[in-house]
Amino acid sequence: MAGGLVALLDDVAALARLAAASIDDVGAATGKATAKAAGVVIDDTAVTPQYVRGLAAERELPIVKRIAIGSLRNKLIIILPIALLLSQFLPWLLTPILMVGGAYLSYEAVHKIWGALSGHVAHDHEEDGPRDEDTVVAGAVRTDLILSAEIMVIALDTIASEGFWSRLIILAVVAVVITVVVYGVVGLIVKMDDIGLRLADTSSGIAQTVGRGLVRGMPKVMSVLSVVGTAAMLWVGGHILLVGIDELGFHPLYDLVHHAEEAVHGVGGIGGVLAWIVNTLFSALLGLLVGSIVVAVLAGIARLRGRRSGSVGAEH
Repeated sequence: MAGGLVALLDDVAALARLAAASIDDVGAATGKATAKAAGVVIDDTAVTPQYVRGLAAERELPIVKRIAIGSLRNKLIIILPIALLLSQFLPWLLTPILMVGGAYLSYEAVHKIWGALSGHVAHDHEEDGPRDEDTVVAGAVRTDLILSAEIMVIALDTIASEGFWSRLIILAVVAVVITVVVYGVVGLIVKMDDIGLRLADTSSGIAQTVGRGLVRGMPKVMSVLSVVGTAAMLWVGGHILLVGIDELGFHPLYDLVHHAEEAVHGVGGIGGVLAWIVNTLFSALLGLLVGSIVVAVLAGIARLRGRRSGSVGAEH
C-alpha cells in the first residue's frame, strides 16, 4: 500500500515536472514569437494614437479601450482560427501569405516616406469638425485587422514546428500580450500631455518642470515614434521577403546577405552587432526596393484610371 502510494506520488511529481517544462516551453516560444513580430508592434503603436486626435480629452481612453477590444476580437475570433487551419492543412501557404504581408509593410513604409518627402502627408484622421466615435473605432479596427494578421502570421511562422494545441495556446497568449502592451502604451501616450499639463498647473519645483517638459516633448516623441515605426516596417517587411524568397527556392539573395554577415561576424567584441546591422540594412534596402515598386505600380494604375474616367466624362 505504502509502495503504491509512493509510486503514485512519483508519477504525480513526474507529471508536474512535465507540465512545468511544457509551460516553460510555451513561455519561451511565446517570447520568441512576440519578439519576431516586434517591428509590426512598433508600427501598430505608432499608428493608433492618431485616431484620437481632435477628440475630447475625456473620450480618448474610452475610445482606445474600444479599439483594443476590437483588436483582441480580430486576433482571437477572426485571425487565430484561420491561421491555425492554414498551419494544420495548408502550411505551404504561410510563406506566400507572409511575403504578401511583407510587401504590404514595405509599401506602407515607402508610402509614408514619399508623403513626407513630397509634402503630401495624408490627413485622414484630422477632419474638421466633430468626429463620430463609432466611425473612428470602426476605421481603427479595420486598420488593426491588417497589422494584427501580420503579427499573428509572423508569430505562427516562428512556432510552426510546435504541436496544434501548443500553437493554439501560444498564439492566444501572443494575441493577449501584444494587445495589452500596444494599447497600454497607446493609452499612456495619448494621456501623457494631459499628465504634463496637470503637473505644470498644480505642482511646483521638479514636478512642474517635468510637467512642462512632457507638454513640450510629446510632439517630438510622436514624431520619433512615427520614424521608428516606418523604419521598423521597412526592416521587418524586407526581412520577411528575404527569408521568403529563399524558402521558395531562390537562394542567391539570402546567401549574399549571409556571407556579408559572416564577413563581419569575426570582428572582435562587436561582430554580433555588426552582423545584425548588416542583416537589418540589407532587409531594409530590399523592403525599400519592393515598397517603391508597389508604390509606383499603384500610382500608375491610379493615373490610368484617372485618364479613363476623364475620357468617359469627356464623351458625355
